[in-house]
Formats: sequence, C-alpha cells, structure tokens
Amino acid sequence: MEKIIIYGGKPLSGRVRTSGSKNATLAIMAGAVLAEGRVTLHNVPRIGDTLTMVELLNGLGAATHFSDRNTVVIDSTHIHCLEAPYELVRKMRASFCVLGPLLARFGYARVPVPGGCDIGARPVNFHIDGLKRLGANIHIEHGVYSAESRRLRGANIYLDFQSAGATQHLMTAACLVPGVTVIENCATEPEIVDLANFLKTLGAQIEGAGTGTITIHGVERLSGGEYSIIPDRLEAGTYAIAAAMTGGDILIENAVGEHLRPVISKLGEAGVEVTEGAEGMRVRRVGRLHPVDIKTMPHPGFPTDMQQPFGALLSIADGTSVITETVYESRFRYVNEMNRMGADIRVEGRTAVITGVERLTGAPVTATDLRAGAALICAGMAAEGSTEVSGIEHIDRGYENIVHRLQGLGAQIERSVPEEQ
Repeated sequence: MEKIIIYGGKPLSGRVRTSGSKNATLAIMAGAVLAEGRVTLHNVPRIGDTLTMVELLNGLGAATHFSDRNTVVIDSTHIHCLEAPYELVRKMRASFCVLGPLLARFGYARVPVPGGCDIGARPVNFHIDGLKRLGANIHIEHGVYSAESRRLRGANIYLDFQSAGATQHLMTAACLVPGVTVIENCATEPEIVDLANFLKTLGAQIEGAGTGTITIHGVERLSGGEYSIIPDRLEAGTYAIAAAMTGGDILIENAVGEHLRPVISKLGEAGVEVTEGAEGMRVRRVGRLHPVDIKTMPHPGFPTDMQQPFGALLSIADGTSVITETVYESRFRYVNEMNRMGADIRVEGRTAVITGVERLTGAPVTATDLRAGAALICAGMAAEGSTEVSGIEHIDRGYENIVHRLQGLGAQIERSVPEEQ
C-alpha cells in the first residue's frame, strides 16, 4: 500500500501553479456527450477522477484520450452504448452526470447509483426530480437508474437545495431539450459558470449562470469546440492553508481571488496575509494564528470542501474556534486522525469545537476522503516529526502531482512504494 511520508516543521516558500478545476472538468467532460464533433479541452487536471471519466466516455463509445499531459480530446459523434458501467460509476459521483446528456441526445440511458467520497448522504433525488420535470420516465431497479423519453420538453425546475451537481447536470441535459427550461435556486459556484461558458462554445443558449436562476433555450444539436478550464480554487485554497500552517511565504500562480473570497477572508481573520496580484495570490504568515469561527454554506459562502483543511489550520491557532458544517454531515471523519496528531477537536453533531494546541506531532494517519487527505498533508507539514498518510488513493482523485509540487515549495515529503513480496 502506497503512503505519503512527511517530515514536518519546514516553512513552505516559492511558487506553485494550480491545475485546472476538477469539479468543472468532470461536468464539462460529461457535457461533451452532447456534442456531435470533436471537443478539445485544455488545462485538464491529470488526476484519478479525470482518468476515470476518460475510461467511462470510452466505454460509451466516445473516442477520448489525453493528447498531451493536460489536454483531453473527446469525440462523442459515434456513441453506441447507453449504459455506464458500474465499476466506473461507483468510483466517483460525477459519473452519474452522463445520465441527462445521454437521455437528451438519444432518448434513453442507464446509469448505476453513484459512488465517490463517503462524506455523508448525497442523494441524487434533485437530479432525478429535475429530469422528470423535463419529461423523463425514470425508475430504479437492481441499483441502476433507467431513463427514457419519447418527448422531452422545457420546464420550470425549482431546486430545494442549491446543489452544484444537480445544477450542472440539469443545465447540461436541458441544452438539447426543446423549449425553454428555467432552473431556480441554482448553485452559483464558478464551476457552474465555467460549464455554461463551455456549453455555449458548442452552440448552447444559456443565460444567468452564476445567478440563482438559469434559463436554457433548447437547440437541435451541439457541435464540437475548444475550451480551456478555469484554475482549481480548492487546490489553490489547499496550498494557501499549507503555507499558513507552516509559517511560509508562497505565490500561488493563476489563483483567482474572486473564486476564493470566503477562504481569503477567513485566512485574513486568522492572521494570514493574502495579497492578490497579476501573477496570482501571495500567502504569507508571520506570528501565531488567531481562532476563527466558520459556517459552511453554498457559494458564495464558505465552501464545504475547504472545511477540513481549514480545521487543520485552526488546530494550531491561539484560542478556540468553532466550525459548523451545514452541507455534509460526515465531513468530520478526519477529526479522529487529527487528534492522533495531538489536535484538540471535539465534535458535537454538525459542530466541531477546536482548541488550538502549541504544536502537532507526527503520527500514522489515514485519509478517509479527498479533502480529509489534504487536511492531513497540511497537518503533517506543520507537525513535529514524521507523519505517514495512508488512503492516498483519495488524494490522487483530486490533486495532480501534489507531492512533487509541495517538494518544489521545500516540503520534505515523498511517496513510499511498497516493496514487492
């Protein structure tokens, strides 16, 4: 079993460049199913999830490959299989979002119940209810959703929760649905805007992305196109927290401050200096960290994906912080691992009370999900002694070359490859 081994206590310094957004890329790759023609995507992160999506699209009959390290070419013209394989869909939740595009283009699709990180209940009922509003006939049997329709029509859809995944899925599907579709109470994340911009390059007619109401005028067909994906705000936020935890000074190239506003604000409250410039975002910490209270919320609130790394940061702040998690109830599974490293974190329901300690100490820990793994890496770089992080397959799903990039900032970190028996 591979592990990441970290020897902590060294401040990070230098420059690091963020990859393309994982969450935008996966939605855009699913959206490419709609196109008749070649789609070329630039700034694609080469991570576990995008490799899985390439495999999934190829399984459907789309000719998909990395033409270079961070460019993916997709040609969905000759898709012939309308059922996504379970062994791939169970790996990541974003795979489910091929259901709507397949249904809209071909009138039929079968996709298993999705998997992904275990961070709490993430039902797909918002997705299913929205597709039914568009006229789909959907039922589940033996763990597989089957969807069919002879006549999809535009409709008004209200989301009970501002789900980013459901917003992306329904907006994509509606592009080929005749008539006008209006989705209300939408998610407003930057990745939603990026997906809309991509779909518009293919010929889609979409208005209002980034606001609470999105309007889609269905078109008969979408063609190929070329698009470059936005930088990953969550990866940039992780590097910022790593710098802050180690008392470092780094420049995060191509980070978009507007996409990270709540994280930057809370870093400032914690005593971390963040400066935005033409090249990116400089993060610098001098002195002790201050305690901060956080409540996760849909965008533009504090992102749930940054809760775990920020919890690691606050574990060494000078005082008591409170984090309230309103999005996913199982986001605190990393707390036991943090406490193994000497943190003082107490969880009560959806609230974590964090009493800052003078120092963390290295220990063997396990990443329970993607962002928990990021939190443990940040903690390990700030800790005294060595830390071994297991479960790194979660980390590989969302961070491209994280070990190499942190080494470039001066971190003493390496991957251990198990010896063959």
